[in-house]
This record gives sequence, C-alpha cells and structure tokens, in this order.
Amino acid sequence: QVQLVESGGGLVQYGGSMRLSCAASGSIFGIYAMGWYRQAPGKQRELVATITNGGSTNYADSLKGRFTISGDNAKNTVYLQMNSLKPEDTAVYYCNLQSYNNYYWGQGTQVTVSS
Repeated sequence: QVQLVESGGGLVQYGGSMRLSCAASGSIFGIYAMGWYRQAPGKQRELVATITNGGSTNYADSLKGRFTISGDNAKNTVYLQMNSLKPEDTAVYYCNLQSYNNYYWGQGTQVTVSS
C-alpha cells in the first residue's frame, strides 16, 4: 500500500505565496517521478509540475516562473512553492507519484486564493 499525504493548503490573498508538501510512504517499487496536479470546480484535473528522481522538472506553461517544484529523494517528499498567486489558482491540489508501473494519488489539499 502506497500512501501520499499532502499538507500546506489553505487560504491566501491575491499575490501571496504558499508552499505545499507531499510525503510518500509504503511499498513503492522504484519512484520515477512525483508531481502536483490541480482540479478547480467544473474543470478537469490538470498538470501543475512534476520532478523526476534525477531532478528534471516539467511545468505547465502558464505556471512556469510562478511555481517551483522540488524534492527530497531521501525523504520521498516533494514540495511546491507557489508565488504571485491568483484567484485562478484556486483548486484542490493533488500529489502524484509515478513508479515504474503505477500512478498513485493523494487525497488533495484545498488552495483558495481570494480576490
């Protein structure tokens, strides 16, 4: 059983910053990448950013420059630093882990940006 636990969500004002964390535990047979996705009400879940175990990163084009993903391989933990937040960033943010043969998801953490 693989478990992903997100933390750090909440309410933030327009232009503010927030950092999310996700810790993975359980029987994981090789981590290829971890990342963050988000889903706003009435919208599809979308990519925010991913990072491989080698440190390669990938961002949604609209978020590059405002969001930064980082990870700690020893702790199986990934972080998302979010800056210059906008109301459009309001969503449930989900942690994702990709092993060599499976994808796993956390329960999500709500991020609300006030206008």
